[in-house]
Amino acid sequence: MAQGEEPRLEIRNIRKAYGGREVVDDVSLRVMPGQVTCLLGPSGCGKSTTLRIIAGVEMQDSGEIFIDGKLICDTVFRVPPERRSVGLMFQDFALFAHLSVAQNVAFGLGGSREEKRARVAELLEKVGLARHADAWPHELSGGEQQRVALARALAPRPRIMLMDEPFSGLDNRLRDDIRDQTLALLKEENAAVLLVTHEPEEAMRMADEIALMRAGRIVQKGAPYNIYNAPADAQAAAFFSDVNEIGGIVKGALTDTPFGQFLTPGHADGTRVRIVIRPQHLKIDFDRAGKGPAPTLEHGSWVRGVVERARFIGKESLVEFRMDYGGRLRASVPSVFLPAEGTAMWIAWPRQRCFIFAD
Repeated sequence: MAQGEEPRLEIRNIRKAYGGREVVDDVSLRVMPGQVTCLLGPSGCGKSTTLRIIAGVEMQDSGEIFIDGKLICDTVFRVPPERRSVGLMFQDFALFAHLSVAQNVAFGLGGSREEKRARVAELLEKVGLARHADAWPHELSGGEQQRVALARALAPRPRIMLMDEPFSGLDNRLRDDIRDQTLALLKEENAAVLLVTHEPEEAMRMADEIALMRAGRIVQKGAPYNIYNAPADAQAAAFFSDVNEIGGIVKGALTDTPFGQFLTPGHADGTRVRIVIRPQHLKIDFDRAGKGPAPTLEHGSWVRGVVERARFIGKESLVEFRMDYGGRLRASVPSVFLPAEGTAMWIAWPRQRCFIFAD
């Protein structure tokens, strides 16, 4: 953010409760012009409620909302939804069946007839639907309907675009292309975008910043790379991918595990910690006469395990192990790697790839 630049959207300490349960709990966010921020989290964590409060269709119990530095809503003052310059996109597209594609895009658009016609033509060209201007929504594919909904939402040039799971109704084959087209157009329009999703892959693909929500609160904010590689806690790490865990108790800044000692500085003696690693970062070696590779400073000790199941899932293979120390681990390996059930192998945890959290 450039020094002195005003956020397009800012929400401060928003709270909302239903029946005494805090659905949105002290949420604060800033979104700059041209920035895409993803509210990411499981169903029921408060993402969509936050979006509806910003849109003005629900009222917060406390907190403030600002657009371009101007207060638009607190618990006393409230700018109505239609005057907030906010565009909305939802997963069901919500197109009007009785209006043509061009009429859908023009719906709610101000200005002269010529200005409306020019804006509609401009947007339909950008989303690749100029030749479908006179078609009816039911004549379009799901991906085409989504692009009409995007064009309609952008037609009035909103300063802020709110998107609630807008791609969940599309099949996987179309989803990536539509996401990329949507992102390019949103950036071109310089709107501040707040996208709600429960899919980590979608957030990583589209967001400049991710706000990870859990139980009504934002537990971590940051760029996708940072939030993936420096998760705030074990639950944050597990939300982005499968993880393996081992536990132990700190003694003298060290924790004993089946894989050797791990440095655990910053944790008091007696603290129980969880040591977490993603499946793709485990190291695997074949059983060499039951002895295994020698321990190293990087990998620590190698522990013997037996293959329980191996599956190829397209880009990688998933291998599940029953370990000699009694636990189970899952490893992912690029391309095809399908050792037979019962194959003995050796597993190590690269220490620099681990996350360590107090339990």
